[in-house]
Amino acid sequence: MTKWFVVVDAQNDFVTGSLPNPAAQAALPKIKEAAEKALKEGAKLIFTLDTHYEDYLKTGEGKHLPVKHCIEGTDGWRIVDELQDLASEAIILPKEHFGSNLWTEYIQSGDEVTMVGFVSSICVVSNALTIKQIENVEVNVIKDCCAGLTDEDHEAAMTVMKCCQCNII
Repeated sequence: MTKWFVVVDAQNDFVTGSLPNPAAQAALPKIKEAAEKALKEGAKLIFTLDTHYEDYLKTGEGKHLPVKHCIEGTDGWRIVDELQDLASEAIILPKEHFGSNLWTEYIQSGDEVTMVGFVSSICVVSNALTIKQIENVEVNVIKDCCAGLTDEDHEAAMTVMKCCQCNII
């Protein structure tokens, strides 16, 4: 069994950039502490990167969320400074949609995954449920290390993940 610690989209645009969020800013020290603890306990670290291109507003996602963000190569796309030292020890997993299709390249049946990050009501929930589809994988989500665009969306995402047998801690 492998233990994984997944940091979802801890990128500048979700903290102080085009989709600024005080809740995300407040979660950063907790994310760093939790990730450092997980590494000391032998977990492997993955950072996902929400990755879009200049044509973002013409995409399906862009039509529903018409705010350019995480455009590859921009400052908003980069991992926040507070977590850069941890990112240097991590697998970096760019993704062009809410969730990644590459989880099975890393996570196997019987593994344990702990997740944190942004946006809890979009990318965190999408990736948690995708990972949960891998047989016998335990998925933990640290509630205080995640942030939604609104408090209501954040709570709704936690409820959905709990209903789908993710452990909300």
